[in-house]
Amino acid sequence: QAPIKATCEDLSCKTGFPEDVHSAVVSRSVHGGQPLLNVRFRSCDGNKKIHFGSSEPEDFRVGEDGVVYAERSFQLSAEPTEFVVSAQDKETQQEWQMRVKLTPEPAFTGASEKDQRKIEEIIFPWQQYKHSSSLKRQKRDWVIPPINLPENSKGPFPQELVRIRSDRDKSLSLRYSVTGPGADQPPTGIFIINPISGQLSVTKPLDREQIASFHLRAHAVDVNGNQVENPIDIVINVIDMNDNRPEFLHQVWNGTVPEGSKPGTYVMTVTAIDADDPNAQNGMLRYRILSQAPSSPSPNMFTINNETGDIITVAAGLDREKVQQYTLIIQATDMEGNPTYGLSNTATAVIAVTDVNDNPPEFTAMTFYGEVPENRVDVIVANLTVTDKDQPHTQAWNALYRMTGGDPTGRFTILTDPNSNDGLVTVVKPIDFETNRMFVLTVAAENQVPLAKGIQHPPQSTATVSITVIDVNESPYFVPNPKLVRQEEGLMAGSMLTTFTAQDPDRYMQQTSLRYSKLSDPANWLKIDPVNGQITTTAVLDRESIYVQNNMYNATFLASDNGIPPMSGTGTLQIYLLDINDNAPQVHPKEATTCETLQPNAINITAVDPDIDPNAGPFAFELPDTPASIKRNWTIVRISGDHAQLSLRIRFLEAGIYDVPIVITDSGNPHASSTSLLKVKVCQCDLNGDCTDVDRIVGAGLGTGAIIAILLCIIILLILVLMFVVWMKRRDKERQAKQLLIDPEDDVRDNILKYDEEGGGEEDQDYDLSQLQQPDTLEPDAIKPVGIRRLDERPIHAEPQYPVRSAAPHPGDIGDFINEGLKAADNDPTAPPYDSLLVFDYEGSGSTAGSLSSLNSSSSGGEQDYDYLNDWGPRFKKLADMYGGGDD
Repeated sequence: QAPIKATCEDLSCKTGFPEDVHSAVVSRSVHGGQPLLNVRFRSCDGNKKIHFGSSEPEDFRVGEDGVVYAERSFQLSAEPTEFVVSAQDKETQQEWQMRVKLTPEPAFTGASEKDQRKIEEIIFPWQQYKHSSSLKRQKRDWVIPPINLPENSKGPFPQELVRIRSDRDKSLSLRYSVTGPGADQPPTGIFIINPISGQLSVTKPLDREQIASFHLRAHAVDVNGNQVENPIDIVINVIDMNDNRPEFLHQVWNGTVPEGSKPGTYVMTVTAIDADDPNAQNGMLRYRILSQAPSSPSPNMFTINNETGDIITVAAGLDREKVQQYTLIIQATDMEGNPTYGLSNTATAVIAVTDVNDNPPEFTAMTFYGEVPENRVDVIVANLTVTDKDQPHTQAWNALYRMTGGDPTGRFTILTDPNSNDGLVTVVKPIDFETNRMFVLTVAAENQVPLAKGIQHPPQSTATVSITVIDVNESPYFVPNPKLVRQEEGLMAGSMLTTFTAQDPDRYMQQTSLRYSKLSDPANWLKIDPVNGQITTTAVLDRESIYVQNNMYNATFLASDNGIPPMSGTGTLQIYLLDINDNAPQVHPKEATTCETLQPNAINITAVDPDIDPNAGPFAFELPDTPASIKRNWTIVRISGDHAQLSLRIRFLEAGIYDVPIVITDSGNPHASSTSLLKVKVCQCDLNGDCTDVDRIVGAGLGTGAIIAILLCIIILLILVLMFVVWMKRRDKERQAKQLLIDPEDDVRDNILKYDEEGGGEEDQDYDLSQLQQPDTLEPDAIKPVGIRRLDERPIHAEPQYPVRSAAPHPGDIGDFINEGLKAADNDPTAPPYDSLLVFDYEGSGSTAGSLSSLNSSSSGGEQDYDYLNDWGPRFKKLADMYGGGDD
């Protein structure tokens, strides 16, 4: 770093630059917006407004305060850079100029600070005016050149940079300080100043990639804190060192290049970045290719622009069918690619060779064969196979087949199988063996995209397809079909109508003549001869039949051969029936209503004839001569060709129902007429001519259909009643069958007997309980044998033989009997281990005892002692409570 010298001269007041040429030493790397120096301009009149300019405005700018700034970032050359700074008075337009010469500072050699220079000293600027004997400071008289400090310095720290001093320190005790980022603002503590000596030092290594420059401000105050000098700006630039390797944006770069590309074809661009200063050699990168794999057909198929990283081809011979992909190792080196001092890094570039249509499809055979049955469509008759060396399933590989000859009528088409790329020859129109027995097609194969420039289709791209047509038994066909026959209706049965024959298209097959049969004949009017196809009638043809639509009757016939397999064809015979006057007209409607008075009493009627013109209307209407009452009571008048009016001839006709015959005649030749009965109801009418009777026109009796319907309803109703009665009787029988057919007098064991008399309550004192104690007094023949049970009783285990107690007059016998039965049950090995029903004795078929409604009412029972029941255990606890509880 060059020493910064501050010189002050006592000059007379003269407006303008103090010197014609101003020299300054600045760093070699200049950044946009960086202050470089301060040009001094003296104005004797402090009110002048001076505007500064530069002869190189694209590189340098001069502020209103005279500070020169760099407009852009650039590197100073070794030779001094010169430009002109001008100053112009805005009022008088007077202009002054000064040349500025910028010299780059010498490069940092890395020598120790003591060997390099002594500590620099910055003195606060001052100026002495002629009319004043004292010194007076001028604000921002100049800008201190930046201090350049290399990054990553190894110390020792703190490292002294510069000494700040004021010339007033001789008469005052001053204190120095610095402010700004790096001092008292984050990051704090990087720069410190000795407040007494003004020594500015750095405390640790700097990193240009984090902060490229520091802008500090130095202050000088007295011991009382009063400012004695205006602050001065100090700029510290961090000099870049080559401490960062280049880094590629991607470790693997992917690119493509079409096969067959010419040398100089652009492929891709790889990019690396260096965190060092891009305007210095430390950040200037150079690219090169270290290796290429594979190395065929040439080890140097590609090259790279060492500055931009663009990869281009340098050799011909790219062929995807031989090499589908190249892998390049790219190296980026800083220091402008200096292999000795530069740092480097590598990345991989993968270049895929894309396919172009440089290989035409070629058939695997010159001739293909196929066969097809006649009259078959959508049938694949041949598979055409091709080979193509291009990339499968691409437009350069997909084949298109085109027929160039042999199919003038377009009976074939060729589709492409998307998986195998084969051509499928398909029949799209029926082929007649009797017309064409063989086809020879010429087919050419192409791709979806044209071949690459300079490549032609070889002969192998064209092939021949030979297709043989197989004769099959075809269906006979009627000629013409349909066949139209015009015939008057009324043709009698057995009459010959026409001949309807078919033809067999199989001229080269040995088979007998055709056989004919009827397939559809809705009215069953026709028959056909099976050999010659002659059609005759079997019934009278009637145009008015429901099977005739628009005078047309359709019948379908079948012709069959005896081929293998047998085939048949159908033909339609259309008979157009011509009308004859075979139907007489009828009156419509058949019923009408009129009033019994003369006015109003007109009835409108219409004549209906199934025939058509000229055998239909206009019609003639008249009344018959007999009976005479018809013309006496009625009159008829035709109002149009199809309509007439019937009205009363007399003034009054008694209410009732009258049958009025009407004779209607059509216009046919010969005429056809009929007498139709019109049933007229004559009724009493109101003023509006509406009938006031509630009676309706009915016939002499009910119709047959109505009678049948009534009878069916009656029969159904009777059947339902009968079924209900049978069901009720059946249900009663089922109830009776469920009841037990057991005589209660025959077996009363284990049953609750229902007695008609329950006793008289407390007044019933005439019961003898001794009957319960002497069952043995009953007749022996009334006792059933042991083991006999009712049919509805659940069988248990084999019955043990319990001891038979003897008759005893004392009630204690009951306890002894129960004890004996209990012991026998406990000692019985066949007894179940759970509580069950035990039969102790047979009670007999009858009982001499009376009602049991009140046991305590008996005098004998009331004197018995039942306290012993308490000794029989818990099983008799309930019984002991009932009888052993005293009078309560």
